[in-house]
Amino acid sequence: MQKNLNVNPFLVLFPILFSFFVMGFVDIVGIATSYVKQDFSLNDKLANLLPLMVFLWFAICSFPTSIIMGRIGRKKTVLLSALVTSIGMVIPIFNYSFPTILAAFAFLGIGNTILQVSLNPLLTSVVEKGKITSMLTLGQFIKAISSFLGPIVVGIAVSFWGNWKYIFPIYLALTLLSFIWLYGSPVTENKEESLEKNAGHKMFSLLKDTYLLSLFSVIVLIVGFEIGLMTAVPKYLHEYCQLPLEKGGLGCSLYYIARTLGTFIGSILLAKVASRKVFIVSMFIAIASFLSFMFIKDTIIILVSLFIIGLACANVFPIIFSNAIQSDSSKINEISALMIMGVAGGALIPPVMGIISDVTNQLTSLFVLLGILFYMLFVALYILKK
Repeated sequence: MQKNLNVNPFLVLFPILFSFFVMGFVDIVGIATSYVKQDFSLNDKLANLLPLMVFLWFAICSFPTSIIMGRIGRKKTVLLSALVTSIGMVIPIFNYSFPTILAAFAFLGIGNTILQVSLNPLLTSVVEKGKITSMLTLGQFIKAISSFLGPIVVGIAVSFWGNWKYIFPIYLALTLLSFIWLYGSPVTENKEESLEKNAGHKMFSLLKDTYLLSLFSVIVLIVGFEIGLMTAVPKYLHEYCQLPLEKGGLGCSLYYIARTLGTFIGSILLAKVASRKVFIVSMFIAIASFLSFMFIKDTIIILVSLFIIGLACANVFPIIFSNAIQSDSSKINEISALMIMGVAGGALIPPVMGIISDVTNQLTSLFVLLGILFYMLFVALYILKK
């Protein structure tokens, strides 16, 4: 590791890794959509504006963030993300209405965009080149822990405090802790790498590279797949298994538990097996499990299938992201910004599913997600290099 880690890693690496925990807060939008729909008596099309308000900003803000990061550095950009996220967490505490909850999740989306664009490059500043993939996977493992805890905390808030909105002061406190910890840490950056004035302007030129364009499309679709699935799961379990929303929401936690376990397994497996092979096998397993999830109307089988889907999809993002940033180590800032722009897929897929489910049912909308899995299998088989 670089000179940053010659000091106590608790002071340098741990605050960066804790920021990955804050990164996972954005995934609460899945279960939140179900509660907002219930609270304001919305149809699916309107309720799915919530993930749209979160993930739209990944398309809008990734490019400006890369410019900001090139001017003020990676650490300051991560700190900025915590401040923006905190604003989003404050809003529903004082006023809870459909417009204000949309505004709150918009700030969450903006803050998370800034965080995801800047945090991965910041992590590369403090680790050796040969350990980048494993450390990125560790970061995704920490994010997955946060993601699966979210619906559980919501369930606790409903059971013990009577309202899911108590998630917001909890997330606010953790975000402020992240800011204070990182602010006080002695993280230093390579100025030539971090303060790249033209990074933002170079980002879109990367789309001329068909390989990076393919990887970008997978990022778009895997995020859209997961947010679409998490948005659908509580409603799907309610519709087909007669589970109330608070119990159906635990299906989201089950998925994220599987994802957490999958990233842990992946951090070990990917050190020994080529990522392309892991990706191919994972997609075959995911497709088989998703067909079971869709067509076998048994609660236990649905939940087991959901768990296996989470395992199979756990390492798609770190595999694609690490392949992308290692394709050209001189352009890490702009490649990171481009790949994180793909997270806007979370804004694209749920509205499409909402329109389909309003016209038909939840089951029919799931065919969108099945098509995504087949596309990712195609990329794994014919495009991914290693």
